[in-house]
Amino acid sequence: MKRPSVLIAVVALVVAAGVAWLIWGGGNAKPTAQQAVSGPYTVQFSADEPRIGGNTFTLGVTGPAPDAVTVAPVMAPMGHAFAPVPAAPDGPGRFRVADVGLPMAGQWEITVSLRGPGGPAQVVFPLLVK
Repeated sequence: MKRPSVLIAVVALVVAAGVAWLIWGGGNAKPTAQQAVSGPYTVQFSADEPRIGGNTFTLGVTGPAPDAVTVAPVMAPMGHAFAPVPAAPDGPGRFRVADVGLPMAGQWEITVSLRGPGGPAQVVFPLLVK
């Protein structure tokens, strides 16, 4: 009579492993990459493994070279809005901002603001934090 209980335990273990794989994405977290256009600027936004805590965002900007680039995270339904964080140049047309704190999981909006010879511009990227 021990065979059915062993079989049940094995099946339960396989089901638990499958659920864990679905919840955590199988350990293959993928970067979030998006693109938007505002005025003369095309902005490519990338976030590797968006998570609770500090995040690093990479921005690619084509068009007139901006003098200043900032990112500001907002989670409007929860009333979270943080001050803009300046992005540092990371090569021609590339910017990087590190340690952007996102205190909770859910749907965020990352507002990228640009200022430069092409005038001011803003683009908003949705970002899901798990």
